[in-house]
Amino acid sequence: MANSSQETSSFMTQANALFRKNLIFQKRNIKTNIRLVMFPIIVCSLTVILQIFVTKNLKSINKLESCGCVCINENADGNCEKTECGIQHSTLEQMPYCSIPSPPRWPALLQIPSPEFRAVRTNFTPFTDLPDESCRNSGACPATLLLTGLNQSFGISLAANLFASGLDRKSFDNLDSLSNLYLGSDTSTGTTGFLEPAFIGNSPIYNIQPQCAPNSTFFVPVQIASVTIQQEVQCLGSLHLWRQSSSMIKDEIFKGYQDGNSERKINEIVAAFDFLNSDKNNFNVSIWYNSTVKNDDEDSDNKLVRVPRLVNAVSNAYLQLMKGTDVRMLFDFVKEMPKPAKSVFSVDILSDLGALLFTWVILQLFPVILESLVYEKQQKLRIMMKMHGLGDGPYWIISYAYFFFMSFTYVLCLVVFGSAIGLKFFRMNDFSVQFVFYFVYINLQIAFAFLMATSFSNVKTVTVMGHMYVLGSGIIGAALFQKLVQDHSFPRLGLVLLEIFPCFSLYRGLYEFGYSSTTDGMLWKDLRRNGMGEVLIIMVVEWFIVLLIAYYFDQVVSIGSGVRKHPLFFLTNFQKKPSLTSSQPSLHRRGSRVSVPMEKPDVSLEREKVEQLLLEPDFSYYPIICDNLKKMYPGKDGNPDKFAVRGLSLALSRGECFGMLGPNGAGKTSSINMMIGLMTPTSGTAFVHGLDIRTDMEKIYTNMGVCPQHDLLWETLTGREHLLFYGRLKNLQGTALAQAVEESLKGVNLFNGGVGDKQVGKYSGGMKRRLSVAISLIGYPKVVYMDEPSTGLDPASRYLLWDVVKRAKQNSAIILTTHSMEEAEVLCDRLGIYVDGSLQCIGHPTELKARYGGSYVFTMTTSLSQEKEVENLVRQLSPSANKIYHISGTQKFELPKNEVRIADVLQAVEIAKTRFTIYAWGLADTTLEDVFIKVAEGAQAYNVLS
Repeated sequence: MANSSQETSSFMTQANALFRKNLIFQKRNIKTNIRLVMFPIIVCSLTVILQIFVTKNLKSINKLESCGCVCINENADGNCEKTECGIQHSTLEQMPYCSIPSPPRWPALLQIPSPEFRAVRTNFTPFTDLPDESCRNSGACPATLLLTGLNQSFGISLAANLFASGLDRKSFDNLDSLSNLYLGSDTSTGTTGFLEPAFIGNSPIYNIQPQCAPNSTFFVPVQIASVTIQQEVQCLGSLHLWRQSSSMIKDEIFKGYQDGNSERKINEIVAAFDFLNSDKNNFNVSIWYNSTVKNDDEDSDNKLVRVPRLVNAVSNAYLQLMKGTDVRMLFDFVKEMPKPAKSVFSVDILSDLGALLFTWVILQLFPVILESLVYEKQQKLRIMMKMHGLGDGPYWIISYAYFFFMSFTYVLCLVVFGSAIGLKFFRMNDFSVQFVFYFVYINLQIAFAFLMATSFSNVKTVTVMGHMYVLGSGIIGAALFQKLVQDHSFPRLGLVLLEIFPCFSLYRGLYEFGYSSTTDGMLWKDLRRNGMGEVLIIMVVEWFIVLLIAYYFDQVVSIGSGVRKHPLFFLTNFQKKPSLTSSQPSLHRRGSRVSVPMEKPDVSLEREKVEQLLLEPDFSYYPIICDNLKKMYPGKDGNPDKFAVRGLSLALSRGECFGMLGPNGAGKTSSINMMIGLMTPTSGTAFVHGLDIRTDMEKIYTNMGVCPQHDLLWETLTGREHLLFYGRLKNLQGTALAQAVEESLKGVNLFNGGVGDKQVGKYSGGMKRRLSVAISLIGYPKVVYMDEPSTGLDPASRYLLWDVVKRAKQNSAIILTTHSMEEAEVLCDRLGIYVDGSLQCIGHPTELKARYGGSYVFTMTTSLSQEKEVENLVRQLSPSANKIYHISGTQKFELPKNEVRIADVLQAVEIAKTRFTIYAWGLADTTLEDVFIKVAEGAQAYNVLS
């Protein structure tokens, strides 16, 4: 690959690259996207179908329970051409559901105890003036009233006029004429007065009189709807009993109403009057009445009470006492307000469940957005894009724009389709109000998803949390929040605080839309009175605040987005670039226990080289300089701190490939992760072309290529699309981009057979690995980090990959880790062997073999009886030879190179062949693998001893 002179990609270039990649990604997931957009359409359709089904199945019930109708015009075929409905055509059962423009008039009634519950003498009351209990058997117990006051004689005189009508019963031939009597009933009252229960049941109406004459029962015709009934009117005598104080009355009423553990009413009083200080010049009275009459089917708290006739009776008694029996206060009737028709079974799904239903529908977008954001972090795709030059700005803009387009399309389908099929929830409300509300909310929801994504890095966890949020928001909104909105006594500030939660803002807005759709719909002028204006203001303000907080958390506390910035990173004056002197190794560090006692001369020379480079005014010509880089993981559960990297100092020049060798857990990957920005160094730093990894990582990313230890790829994108995306991030365009992609595919053997145009999900492990290497080299980065690039490759692919790396290192500095000694010898100009986080040696492969492998390995196989002869032969060649292997006639010895010559070994073997049988023999130089094992074992043995 040729060198490139492209500059760092601009904001628009990065945004364009990400947009193109996302567009392709979404095309591959078109079925999922279509299903998502179809969800609100399906919900609206099911709602309409369910409404039609419910309405259809309730028609038969409503015909029986709704207002009655008759045909008033039939044609020749017997078909009804005109139907008339109304109360006049209704039965008693149908009447409550009719339109009643002029409700009937009812005589005012008193609440009378049933015959078996009227007050009698008992063992728990001290009063003997009550009737004997035997009257209950004949039903002749009177209606008892209790009296008290400061003036007993005046009170008794006043009570003598109570219920004294003095009218002839034969004059009562209709319902209106009954208004001149003091009537009562022992039936339970209703919640309205359209139908007085006393006139539609089987119980008689009681005519309350001081004394009842024989044969005082009579019947009066009563017209109710289309039915005429003969209402029985029975005379009921009244009994007026004087008590000395109001406390005695209270005690008697209390004891008479309930007996011990029994809930049965046993000794009820009709009413009680306390005349207080009433006299001929002053009328002042308190009235006790029974408000505890219950009906098991209705809430007694909403019952009408039969009190007005008591007030009228005592008022007339006073007037007649003072003015004569001919003076009376007329009380003709009571009458309900007019009412519209109503069906007993009427179900409007959207009126009852619209806010809850559409809250769930719109909130379904939230877990979708959240999962998408967290997926990129969990798969480390976000940091992979970042390491190849994608800035936070383009990522946020393009991701936000995509989620907004998806949300807008989703909600638009909901509103348009709902309106098209005639849902009043959408059609009745001003579309501009709906547009503004949904526009603001979907922006707030996206911002809230970005904020929540900063705290999660696992898709399964965030999926569960997201759907719990959706379900819980709807349930709490319907069960609690809606009731608080309807409760006008609940403080407005409390609603505002609740509406800060986006889900409740959404629920409040949808609730107001649903409520307005049942009347005249919502217009802009209605926003002040219905709370919608308040919700819009809260959401707009919260949108910007949440977005800023989400971006801040993404930079300083987000999980899975790389190295976190300082909490005050936005204060440019605060965040000063560290001085070079602060990063240079101090004398104390060089004399520390970690560096000097354990370091070999070659490692010390490399450290001194780094120190000298950092003293220069400009050292940016060196691609990579590591200055005493350290990483320590704090100990947990009582374990000591763990040093992953112990002061790495390294300088790489352009065109150099440096190999990191070492056993697993030696600190190779941790070193690379610090240099590529995946983790923050505990101390020390590194410079990439003069840029500090602690403060300038964003600039370093634009000139860096990374092949991570594990392949970080999109399963639905092809190899070519991956390279096009990362090539655009490296500012490649047009022909240069196409050429670079083609060369990369050919270089890693993904070009032939259309392999590069297959989705990565269909690649084998080796093919993915080759693609990861190609991605790290696309765009000609100045520095490249490869973590075990040839893992899982077959020999042919490995050799092909080595050729690619050799060409790439001509213009780049490359750091790679590997467990293949052959790969290290072929590719690396210098090698460093790591053990326990420390660099043990550094140098060219040949140099290391000469330094740590100064011996030959002599191998000879003979019969068991000749083993002693072989050992004597070796001792003659080299007295200090070391036997390193012995089994079944095969022996290996290390021969110091300074003691033997190859010619001497050959001559000795030829002589030995004449003396005994030699099955096989060999003489080999030290391999890099031998050096690796020797250095690693020596370092580990030293660490154990120390």
